[in-house]
Amino acid sequence: MISRRNMLKAGVATGAVGAAGLLIPATGGSAQASDLDPVNIPKFTQRMPLAPTLAPYSSTGTAEYYAMTMKEADVEIIPGRLTRVRTFNGSFPGPVIRAKSGVRAVVQQTNNLSVATSVHLHGAHVPEDSDGGPMDLIAPGGGTKTYTYPNQQPHANLWFHDHAHHQESENVFLGLSGTYLLTDDVEQGNVLPKGAYDIPIQLRDARFNDQGQLVYAMDDFLNRNVILANGKAWPYFEVARKLYRFRIFNTANMRYFNLSLTGNQPFTLIGTDGGLLPRPQEVTSVMLSPGERVDIMIDFYEYPLGTTLELKNAPDAMPGGPADAITKVLQFRVTGTGKEFGTIPYDLRTLPALPPATVNRSITLSMDENGMASDLGYINGLVYDMNRVDTQIAYGSTEIWTVTNANKIIPHNFHIHLVQFRVLERNGVPVTSGPEVGLKDTVNLNPGETVKIQATFTGYRGTYLYHCHIFDHAAMGMMATMKIV
Repeated sequence: MISRRNMLKAGVATGAVGAAGLLIPATGGSAQASDLDPVNIPKFTQRMPLAPTLAPYSSTGTAEYYAMTMKEADVEIIPGRLTRVRTFNGSFPGPVIRAKSGVRAVVQQTNNLSVATSVHLHGAHVPEDSDGGPMDLIAPGGGTKTYTYPNQQPHANLWFHDHAHHQESENVFLGLSGTYLLTDDVEQGNVLPKGAYDIPIQLRDARFNDQGQLVYAMDDFLNRNVILANGKAWPYFEVARKLYRFRIFNTANMRYFNLSLTGNQPFTLIGTDGGLLPRPQEVTSVMLSPGERVDIMIDFYEYPLGTTLELKNAPDAMPGGPADAITKVLQFRVTGTGKEFGTIPYDLRTLPALPPATVNRSITLSMDENGMASDLGYINGLVYDMNRVDTQIAYGSTEIWTVTNANKIIPHNFHIHLVQFRVLERNGVPVTSGPEVGLKDTVNLNPGETVKIQATFTGYRGTYLYHCHIFDHAAMGMMATMKIV
């Protein structure tokens, strides 16, 4: 196994962060003899399940009420083996909540795990006491907390996950995530695939020992080489000869996915984090950093019955990582027939005009690249301190943040709580096409990159986070606190 220090040298010499944006770890555990070799795990033998939709236990005209319990469960991720995971309601991946703008969702969370948790609805516009702050904890062994999500925002592809400080990285790695699909009249007014043809998919990676149990170590990117789609290792999914919508969520701690189809067949990008793009875009690949989402459509009408088509990941550009494992994601099998769906809409939505910005800020992300277990992550040179307010923002103000990744080798990404933002520029070039023309809450920064983003801080006052959404980097201190006053 290549050492971290030798890998840093290789990265400097060869450009170890490639087109896929894959990470070199800061401090990683080495694979042991007891690790399960991902190359030997059967590929495309398990059917990809659909995450269960969570129904409200009570509903009024203005609110829906849900209950979830965080608990351990044994699930089959690898064929023929049971793995102990941490879950919402015993489901791996976690359940799907289907919410509607203007209808409040009230979610009671009970924590039956042995560790404290805090549930963050990623990308949501919510009051401070329901944001799932890192110190707003639900006690283990039966503690409860009720989160209120007003849903006073447009449609978006949201997800929820643990955010307990110093615990979130391990808790999410062990399974604590789920999907929250927020819709509105704009989305519903588009003629898009629905029901059985609208499929949310959680993608992530994992590391297992030879007993089939998850192995967690901080910043352990190189050894997390089993790719999961909806909780199964390299599954298949049967489709009819119809147009499908796939909402893909990168719920991995660290891994980037650069997704394409067999033979670089084209597909249609229609949305990202904050919902639909203004117009669909035909693409042959799309990249997702941890926490990001894409909304795509694939037309299987063009493929004869019996066709198999792979959703693939770009090969790892750095040493280590078995290509036979990390380049495979999911296999589609065309097994059913159906009418041709029809045409893809030319226009999907109109984004509001950007208001003038009155404040400009500079944010620098960095972390130690010494290869030591003591390496830390920083925002503007500071490690996260729960007692410190790093940025004070006037309520209602519109701001432009210039965010820079100061590292030479290690990628980061950037997530702001409370708001969706617009990406204005990347490396000084205006963003006019691609997935970043829509509403975003997480944006990638390769080493040395700079992006400009614009957001309006309104709706709620209080303290919220901004941080790198590579969970392991956040847990190493790459978080900061803003206060809207």
